[in-house]
Amino acid sequence: MAAELEGSKCLSGLLSGLAQDTFYGHPGITEELLRSQLYPEVSLEEFRPFLEKMKGILKSIASADMDFNQLEAFLTAQTKKQGGITSEQAAVISKFWKSHKTKIRESLMNQSCWDRGLRSLSWRVDGKSQSRHSAQIHTPVAIMELEIGKSGQVSSNFDQVPFVNYIFYYMLAIHSEQFILQSLFAEMIIGKDSAF
Repeated sequence: MAAELEGSKCLSGLLSGLAQDTFYGHPGITEELLRSQLYPEVSLEEFRPFLEKMKGILKSIASADMDFNQLEAFLTAQTKKQGGITSEQAAVISKFWKSHKTKIRESLMNQSCWDRGLRSLSWRVDGKSQSRHSAQIHTPVAIMELEIGKSGQVSSNFDQVPFVNYIFYYMLAIHSEQFILQSLFAEMIIGKDSAF
């Protein structure tokens, strides 16, 4: 079986299939499909451990976003490990990673982002000129406009409450800064002989 799993073209195809399934989210790439297309002479019972080993190696490389020095050290360790890979397999994996690293990294970054996010933010600071209570006149008020949606698409209707709550949570985290900003803005609005 070892000789049957050595072919560099078959291993390269297997790695591409695993990348399609694991990182690019293309449905329909099953272990039976990979075996029948790439290793038809190998039984499913023999193929399954090999597939899992290659999947684990590829996930380890991708999750660590290995540079080429790290990759070389990792693959060397895998060749010396009991039940590891051969040096020929290490060469195929190295070549595959060098040509697919950027695309896999971009795919992982896209998968880790929120489906919908903050498309634009605009803000301004106004001073109150009218109020029921005279103490609130000239109090700075921050006005924020958030546009939420998927980048590149027209805004769609969806539940914005969790996202807005998330924004407010982080605004509260900088609450201590608010008093400093209020006094600076008050000086800017009221004080003519301010240092600004």
